[in-house]
Amino acid sequence: MLYDLTAIDERSRSNRNGQPDSDFSVVYHLLSFRRNEDVRLKVALKDEYPSLPSITNIWPSANWFEREVYDMFGIKFDGHPHLKRILMPSTWQGHPLRKDHPARATNMGPFELPEDKQEAEQKALQFKPEDWGLERKSEDTDFMFLNLGPQHPGTHGVLRVIMQLDGEDIVDAIPDIGFHHRGAEKMAERQSWHTYIPYTDRVDYLGGVMNNLPYVLSVEKLASIEVPDRVKVIRVMMCEFFRIASHLVWYGTFAQDIGQMSPVFYMFNDRERIFDIVGAICGDRMHPNWFRIGGVAQDLPKGWNTLVKEFVDYFPKRLKEYQKLVMKNRILRSRTIGIGSYTLEEAIDWGVTGPGLRACGFEWDFRKKRPYSAYDQFEFDIPTAENGDCFDRALVRIEEMRQSLRIIEQCLNNMPSGSYKSDHPLATPPRKEGTMRDIETLITHFLSVSWGPVIPAGEAFMGIEATKGNNGYYSISDGNTSPYRVRIRAPSFPHLQMIPLISKGHTVADLLAILGSIDYVLADVDR
Repeated sequence: MLYDLTAIDERSRSNRNGQPDSDFSVVYHLLSFRRNEDVRLKVALKDEYPSLPSITNIWPSANWFEREVYDMFGIKFDGHPHLKRILMPSTWQGHPLRKDHPARATNMGPFELPEDKQEAEQKALQFKPEDWGLERKSEDTDFMFLNLGPQHPGTHGVLRVIMQLDGEDIVDAIPDIGFHHRGAEKMAERQSWHTYIPYTDRVDYLGGVMNNLPYVLSVEKLASIEVPDRVKVIRVMMCEFFRIASHLVWYGTFAQDIGQMSPVFYMFNDRERIFDIVGAICGDRMHPNWFRIGGVAQDLPKGWNTLVKEFVDYFPKRLKEYQKLVMKNRILRSRTIGIGSYTLEEAIDWGVTGPGLRACGFEWDFRKKRPYSAYDQFEFDIPTAENGDCFDRALVRIEEMRQSLRIIEQCLNNMPSGSYKSDHPLATPPRKEGTMRDIETLITHFLSVSWGPVIPAGEAFMGIEATKGNNGYYSISDGNTSPYRVRIRAPSFPHLQMIPLISKGHTVADLLAILGSIDYVLADVDR
């Protein structure tokens, strides 16, 4: 699988670790399921606007990844079928992830909209099918073009899907993304290693602390920080709570997309129960920003186990009720079975991970295959299905909630004692009482809190089994208090790219079921 494809602007980097001299590097991350190993390939490029051959003829998923590199860095890919901007507007000047591009609006001139610029912007908004690789007609019919979104409840966020229709049948469907792009990777370059953690919360904004985990794991790997066993189990428990919370949002809205109105209210009520627990432990609900480099923000409060046990006892019977209410509904079954299916080979070609991959019968879960944060000490099963359609993707997620509940119960019954953070100096400032005895300790404490740690130069990647699939952070340090580059490999990005493949030949109504079954978050796509 082409797991990820990105680039690095090397022109300001001082610690190259023996890499060849270059202005830019294009990085290919390949994943072998058979060997359970990775290969990272780097191509060193010179010149201000370099180019290299496209690999879209090998992996179709490279299409969007190469467009993103072109958009963010200005690197061209020869032979790409449709090399144009993907996240930034077509009229944008410059390439944002280059080091010479401003990181803040205050570094740029005041916004102006003279008449010529306004005309250019309006012209860029005009829809021309040819610009999207679409034909206006065939030998026997004229096609109709229909926008789904960017404001439509069925798109679950600010997404535009351009549909080429022959009557009610979809000839092609082209996703138009980038409306939610906030420059999350650019922000990392001007934050300290610690102060970037809250930004990760907002990527898959339904995943909460699960966004923090791959980032802090990658930094801990860079700095050789080992966390206590208690930290590992606390992290597992909170991640699984957010997996259930995220899946409940998907479950209710998926049923609503098919036409059921009641389930979303019941499921959001259960999500509130989880947020009561999250709020009691972390101090906040959706974006608790609670994991830290080397640990968590605070220890578990008194009474946490009572709250968790009440939910563990309460939730299984609710899942049984939802099974009857939703998955056994004959209308939902008729609208999802056999709709939007893909094979295992197609899933791997397009970079699918998580429930979408397991719905094709492939028993692959990073918590089992590459255990992190003590997942190897837990008993749970990997749910799979066979057909890779909308219905099977739903079945996998529903069973995942049951398995998450098993993991949470094991955390409840086997929570280790010990500290909630590492005593590594890069993770924990000196104790406060020590600052009153000597000036060196006081200075170290002040710098640790205000500037944050200086992470050793190097590169590290960590991926986890997040709510939507595999979420990975590729962190690069140049030996400073801020990251040199942080790459977010978000699962929703390649998943959404599959829409044309799995929607052709279906109807517009089917497309809403397909979009709901993918379970994406637009902030996860656009970052």
